[in-house]
Amino acid sequence: MPKYFRPVTPSQRKLVLPSLDELDPPDRKAPKSLFSAKRRTNGRNHSGHITVRHKGGGHKRKFRNIDFIRDKENISAVVAGVEYDPNRSALIALLHYTDGEKRYILAPQGIKKGDVLSTSDEPPYKIGCCMRLKFMPFGSVIHNIELFPGRGGQIVRSAGLSAQLLGRSD
Repeated sequence: MPKYFRPVTPSQRKLVLPSLDELDPPDRKAPKSLFSAKRRTNGRNHSGHITVRHKGGGHKRKFRNIDFIRDKENISAVVAGVEYDPNRSALIALLHYTDGEKRYILAPQGIKKGDVLSTSDEPPYKIGCCMRLKFMPFGSVIHNIELFPGRGGQIVRSAGLSAQLLGRSD
C-alpha cells in the first residue's frame, strides 16, 4: 500500500512513496560473508583535499553482495526475508539454499518470506525463479536480464522496473 502525503508544500503535492511495512525487520543474523566495506570519498582526492564540493555526510553503510548471475542450477532455495538495501532503489531478498549456502538477490515484486525459488529451465515458471529466455513463455514479466551469458543481470534492475517477453508475429 503506497504512502500518500498531504500537500503542505508544493513539492509534496503529488508525492507518493512506497510503504515499507511489508518488509521484515533487519536480520542481524545475516552472514558476514554477504557484506563488504563500502568506502566513501566524500568528494576528496588521494591527498585528502576537497575536489568536489557539497558531498559527504550521511549514514555509514555496508555493501550487500548481490548474486546477479544466479548460477546454482536445480538447487531450490527458500526466501528467508525481504530487506531494504540502502545502496540501491530495489529491495533485496535473502535466500537459503538447500545445500546450506546463503545469497542475496534482487527481490521481484510479489515475492515474500517462505517462497521457494529455483534456477532451472523446466516449468513451473513463477515469480522469482531464474530461467533462460528461450525457455520462458511469451508474455512473461521479467527483471534482471543478462545481455551476455555468464555476465550477470545488467538491465531492468532498478525498483519498479520490469520487461515483458514478446514473441514474433510472423
